[in-house]
Amino acid sequence: MYESNQHYKLQHMADQISQEIIYSHMQGKEFLPPPMDDEVSVTLVDVDNKVVYGPELGDFSPNKSGFFEYEDNTVVVSDGPQMHLNLQFVIVQSKSLPGQIKELKRYVMAVIALSVVVMIALAWVLSRFFMRPLHEKIEQIEGFVHDTAHELNTPITALSMSVSQALKKKVYDEKTLKNISISTKQLFDIYTALSYLSFEAKQDDTTPLDISVTLDKSVAYYKSLSESKKIDIAVKSEPFVFAIDETKLSMLFGNLINNAIKYSMPNSTIIITLKNGVFKIQDHGIGIDKEKLSKIFEKYNRQTDYAGGFGIGLSIVQKITQEYDILLQVESEKGSGSSFVLDFSSSRNGYTQER
Repeated sequence: MYESNQHYKLQHMADQISQEIIYSHMQGKEFLPPPMDDEVSVTLVDVDNKVVYGPELGDFSPNKSGFFEYEDNTVVVSDGPQMHLNLQFVIVQSKSLPGQIKELKRYVMAVIALSVVVMIALAWVLSRFFMRPLHEKIEQIEGFVHDTAHELNTPITALSMSVSQALKKKVYDEKTLKNISISTKQLFDIYTALSYLSFEAKQDDTTPLDISVTLDKSVAYYKSLSESKKIDIAVKSEPFVFAIDETKLSMLFGNLINNAIKYSMPNSTIIITLKNGVFKIQDHGIGIDKEKLSKIFEKYNRQTDYAGGFGIGLSIVQKITQEYDILLQVESEKGSGSSFVLDFSSSRNGYTQER
């Protein structure tokens, strides 16, 4: 654009001067070259190719009209005089274009540098913004791996000590067998939870069954664990038929019972009821802050360090209830305990007593 404007400007000057030469010749007047600014100079060359006005051209010797570059000068050679006043060429030259181009390059480089800085800053901000969830997940997974090692260590150590004591005594008393049973169940629970959350396809055997029977089995399964913590479990249930995979139902009840035992105080009672397809489990444990209730079902999320765990139990509970359209509700008060309600009757998988 600068070059085009410069060429047009110099050509226009050359044409004006040529017209003045022709007009002066035809009118018989003396030709007076127009005044020029410091950036533009005019040279008049006669038919003998000699400079009759203006600065010398040095090695530059024009023989035709056109645009030329000479020693950082932009030169326009015009044959507009057409031999009037014995003049052959009007040469207009300027040194401003190289300076303009140089200034333009500096400006472009400054804009590019600024753009690069802005893009880098923007990329950094966006990467921090969009990568934050990934970093949080990585931290959760790292915490999960750490918790897994810790959780596995507890039952394995207890199991190893119990077996060692039994071998030394050569007597398998009830306490030793109970410790072995509790540790084995803890290992099995960890295995079941991790298997359910794995990426492998899971077989689903959805059949109508009496959920009260599975509930009784789950309570019996965790009875030794609750007794070891001096916690009573009071159960009152009535039959209710529901179409669900029994393994998932056991996980559903098991996670809630295990959580209630884990966060209950010693010498307390966990109350479990199942009536008209509504299951409720209530403990008198440490409770949950109301502002944290919305996050208790997030995977790997642990709201307290009171007891060990992976932060996946309630996530599994929510996942199963959503899969079978079971209404899940929770109420809790800090220091007073928590209650979880599963409404099987609200699901399309529920069966009436007549059915």
